[in-house]
Amino acid sequence: MSTLLTNIGELMTQDREHRVLRNAAVVVEGERIAWLGAAADAPAADDSYDAGGRAVLPGWVDSHTHLIFAGDRTAEFEARMAGESYSAGGIAVTTGATRGTGDYDLTRLALGRVAEAVSQGTTYLETKTGYGLDVEQEARSARIASTVADEVTYLGAHLVPAGMDADEYTDLVCGEMLEAVRPYAQWADVFCERGAFTEEQSRRVLQACRAAGLGLRVHGNQLGPGAGVRLAVEFGAASVDHVNYLSDDDVDALAASWSGAGTDSRGTDSRGTVATCLPACDLSTRQPLAPARRLLDAGVPVALASNCNPGTSYTSSMAYCVTTAVLQMGLSVHEAVRAATYGGALALGRESGNDADGERAVGSIAVGHRADLHVLNAPAATHLAYRPGMPLTHAVWRAGVRAR
Repeated sequence: MSTLLTNIGELMTQDREHRVLRNAAVVVEGERIAWLGAAADAPAADDSYDAGGRAVLPGWVDSHTHLIFAGDRTAEFEARMAGESYSAGGIAVTTGATRGTGDYDLTRLALGRVAEAVSQGTTYLETKTGYGLDVEQEARSARIASTVADEVTYLGAHLVPAGMDADEYTDLVCGEMLEAVRPYAQWADVFCERGAFTEEQSRRVLQACRAAGLGLRVHGNQLGPGAGVRLAVEFGAASVDHVNYLSDDDVDALAASWSGAGTDSRGTDSRGTVATCLPACDLSTRQPLAPARRLLDAGVPVALASNCNPGTSYTSSMAYCVTTAVLQMGLSVHEAVRAATYGGALALGRESGNDADGERAVGSIAVGHRADLHVLNAPAATHLAYRPGMPLTHAVWRAGVRAR
C-alpha cells in the first residue's frame, strides 16, 4: 500500500543535504519513504493525502525521557518556583510511588505519555529506567519500557537509595542489576553529578555496561562543572545530556570527538559524542540554558530532547523545546528542528540505514528511511517559533502508519 502526500508547502528533509523543498510531495510505501521531490513530478500511488500547502518535517526524535514512573511531585515544583534549589534527591519520591504501582497501571501510565508525545509529532523515542533502584524493580521498569518505547536505557545509576552505601550500590548497579536488565536495554546511562554518582563511581558503571555490550550515555554537567563530559568523551558515549555548565576544555573535547569521525553506524569508534540539550528541564530547574549556540559554533552536533519526567520536566512537547531553542538559545529555526529530529537520531545511533541494510534511519526524510512525518498546521516550520505555544501538529505518520 502506497500513499502520496502532495501539495506540501515546505518540506524540511533534515537529510545530509539539509534540503528544504517547496511545492513538494512524498510517497510512503509500507514503513518507508519511497520517493520525494516536486509535486508536479510525483508518481501515482494507491492513496493520496492533500497537505493543503502545509509544512512537513521529520517526526520528532526524543532521545531523552523518563516515562516509567508513578506519583506526583507538584509540591517539589512549587517549592522550586518559590526559590528552593533543585537537587537530585527528589528522585527518591518518585521511586517510592513507582515501586508501589502494579505492572498494569505502570504500563498504562507510560503508554498514555507516549500517546501524548505522538499526538504532538514525536515518532521515535527513548526512555530510561531509574525509578526502581533495586534489582527486581529496575528489571521490571526495563521490561515495561521495552513494550512502550523504541529504545531503552538502563539508568540504575540514577540515585543511591536512602540507607545504602554508595559504593555497595554501585557494585549492585554494575553486577546483578545490570544482568537483570540486560535483556531489555540497548543503552546504559549514569547521573554523574553532585548528589548522585562521583566520577570514580560513574567510571565503574560505564566500564561494566560497556563490557556488557550496552551503548553508553551520560547525564553530565547539569548542576555545575564536573566530570560528565570528560567521561562521556573518554568512553565514546553516544551522548552527554544536560551540559549546562561547560568549560572551554569540555567544548573542545566534544568537538575533538567528531574530528574526522564518521556518523554512519551505531556502536563504532568512528563517531563522536552528541551534546543533548534539555531546555524544558533547564527552565523548570532554573538552571542556565545549555549553550547550544556555542556548541554548534564549535562543531559539536546538538540534540534537543524533552527529558519528560515527573520532577524537573513534566512535558513531552518537543515543539516547546524547539521554540525555546530559537527564542532563548540562539538557534535558527532550521538548526532547532534539526536538533530535535536528526540530532536526536544521531544521539541514538539511528541517523543512518535504508533499504540496503534494513535498519531504517529516523529523524530525516529520504528515500529508504523510515516514514516518520509531521505535518504542521502552518505553511512553514518558522511558525513553531513565530507562534509559540500554539498546537500546530496537524497530522502524524509513524513508520508509515497514520498516527494522528
